[in-house]
Amino acid sequence: NCLSNATRMASKGPIIRMTLVNDRLLSRKAVLKPSDILAYDLVQGADVAWSYIVDKSVPEPPTAVLLHGILGSRKNWGTFARRLAKEFPKWQFLLVDLRCHGDSAAIKKQGPHTVADAALDVLKLLGQLRLTPRVVVGHSFGGKVALSMVDQVAKPLARPVRVWVLDATPGKVRAGGDGEDHPAELITFLSKWPDEVSSKRDVVDALVQEGFSMDVAQWVVTNLRQSGPHGLPSSTFAWVFDLKGISEMYESYEETSMWKIVEDVPRGVHFNFLKAERSLHRWALEDLQRIHVAERQAVEEAGGVEMHVLEDAGHWVHADNPDGLFKILSFSFQGF
Repeated sequence: NCLSNATRMASKGPIIRMTLVNDRLLSRKAVLKPSDILAYDLVQGADVAWSYIVDKSVPEPPTAVLLHGILGSRKNWGTFARRLAKEFPKWQFLLVDLRCHGDSAAIKKQGPHTVADAALDVLKLLGQLRLTPRVVVGHSFGGKVALSMVDQVAKPLARPVRVWVLDATPGKVRAGGDGEDHPAELITFLSKWPDEVSSKRDVVDALVQEGFSMDVAQWVVTNLRQSGPHGLPSSTFAWVFDLKGISEMYESYEETSMWKIVEDVPRGVHFNFLKAERSLHRWALEDLQRIHVAERQAVEEAGGVEMHVLEDAGHWVHADNPDGLFKILSFSFQGF
């Protein structure tokens, strides 16, 4: 089951566009709640009978939240979420476009655009949907957003939650070395492009010529959508993100430290850090040592810190080694 919500702005104000996929959902009147907070998808396992307006006698299914990184979107998690829903049919998976990204870029937000504000958006969406997640998974920037979500909610938590921080450290951001893809440089380069372009291939070629990898170049242009009539040679493509806001978010990502909550884990929380073997994100010895110290300190029965390594993967863990990532994450969804 997949429910999708997106909000777009028109001259007369906000228009909510909703899609329901799967006739079985229609027959049981599952309705997706429109949101003016963030655009999202809800990927549900086959055994899930929940919707936000359903009879209160239907218990809330276990929910996981999946968060993308800088310049990403909820679609980055689509294939992986559907695989999880198939393997764990009692679960549902909430995929969001963070502020300034994807369809959420059309939902105008007041600045500043920070890690904490992005986390608060997700918490507000969960409140609007009346969902309490059992698992939160964040990739890169999304990992710090996940940590900030835990930091901002009331403690102790109402129920245990597992937080997965994929290829990001709680503190200093050390993006790749010479000849590697630097997010800050990528944002600067993209800011020089017009709001609309005539060809995705031109953007890819320019990025590669500038020294960015082909993988990153091809991933970046997934943020382009056709703005003119389909099929016409004169069609143009427009960026879906708010690059100025994203630049602020990345600056906040570099400056925000979440070590305090990792080194003093709230009761009921289990933090899992995953390092990609071939990561562009530089994991310093200091980072690894501090996480291992936190592991030893988090001896509370219902809390903890754990370090994992995903072999044969670069920074884009869910694309580079989805099987390995699936295996590592799976134990968080078992027992339901």
